[in-house]
Amino acid sequence: ILAQGICASSSTVFLRPTQTLKNTSSPTLSKMDQNEKAFQKQAAATASAKVIGKQRKQKLVRYVKNIGLGFATPKEAKEGGYVDKKCPFTSNVNIRGAILKGMVVSTKMKRTIIIRRNYLHYIKKFNRFEKRHSNMAVHCSPAFEPKEGDIVTVGQCRPLSKTVRFNVLKVEKNQIFGNPRKVFMLF
Repeated sequence: ILAQGICASSSTVFLRPTQTLKNTSSPTLSKMDQNEKAFQKQAAATASAKVIGKQRKQKLVRYVKNIGLGFATPKEAKEGGYVDKKCPFTSNVNIRGAILKGMVVSTKMKRTIIIRRNYLHYIKKFNRFEKRHSNMAVHCSPAFEPKEGDIVTVGQCRPLSKTVRFNVLKVEKNQIFGNPRKVFMLF
């Protein structure tokens, strides 16, 4: 038995109850998003080759899981051709801990966005609140395409890099016009 639960001698696949392997025939291994120097593939899925006569047909087995916590797996994660080893829906990154909301401020990095979380801080001396904010770097799977001003729900996961500890779980399109940094909204 291989490490990911796929039996080498037969075509039997053993998975946890929340995990599924999708067999999609539209993208092939060579047509997946191969825009890196190294060949990109999912660690949990293997390509099954069927020999028909002299032709060899390859079907792509896509690894997709349900992360739970009431969040639906996006359609793009199930049917898409991307490979992202930090995606909570198509890799072995688990969501645990805090679930937070924030507004997208920047989408300039590759697969990482900056969200702004606004909050109120109480000043005891003046019996009033002051506005404060904190920025947070969040990994964004290619299944989502957030724009500046969108409201995203993020979930805590293991450290993905020096500053990234959260993953995007849901994107809500928002009608914030102008600069999203100037708008103060509590979620």
